[in-house]
Amino acid sequence: MPTLHVSSLSKLHETVAAVGASHVVTLINVNTVVERPPGISAERHLFIGMSDITAPMDGHILPGEEHVERFLHFMRGWDRAAPIVIHCWAGISRSTAAAYIAACALRPERDEQAIALALRAASPSATPNARLVALADQMLRRGGRMNRAIEGIGRGADAFEGAPFRVDLD
Repeated sequence: MPTLHVSSLSKLHETVAAVGASHVVTLINVNTVVERPPGISAERHLFIGMSDITAPMDGHILPGEEHVERFLHFMRGWDRAAPIVIHCWAGISRSTAAAYIAACALRPERDEQAIALALRAASPSATPNARLVALADQMLRRGGRMNRAIEGIGRGADAFEGAPFRVDLD
C-alpha cells in the first residue's frame, strides 16, 4: 500500500530509515540546510524553498503556484513502490498541507473531507498551510472543497514539533 509519511526536519533521517522511504520532499525556508538522508538520490529528493506564511512578508518567500506545480509534478512521478516522506521544519503546516494535497491529487475520487478527517486523526497537531491548500484546490479544480475540509478540521493542537505520522492513499 503506498503511504505518505510526514515528519519534522529533526526526525527526517530516522523517519526515512524507519519506513524505508525511496523519495523525500522538503518544504522549508530557502536557506535552510537539509542533509539528504542516506539512500535517497538527488533525483528522488524535491527541495522547495518557501516560508510558512499565507500572505506576503518582507524577507520571506510566499508559497506560490510554481511551488505547488513542482510538488504535484514530483508526486505524480513517484512510482509508489516504497513510501515517501514529506517534511518541513516542524512537521505541522507546510508538510501536512503537502500530504493533504498529495492525497487529493493522487486519489481524485476520494472525498476531501474524508482525507482531512484522516489527516486530523493521524496528527492532532496538523495545521495545514491554508495558502498551499487554496492554491492546490484551484489547480486540482476541487471547487473550494479542499479549503472547506481543512477549515472544518480547524487548527491543530499547539506543538513545537509534530510527531511523525502516516497518511494512507488506499
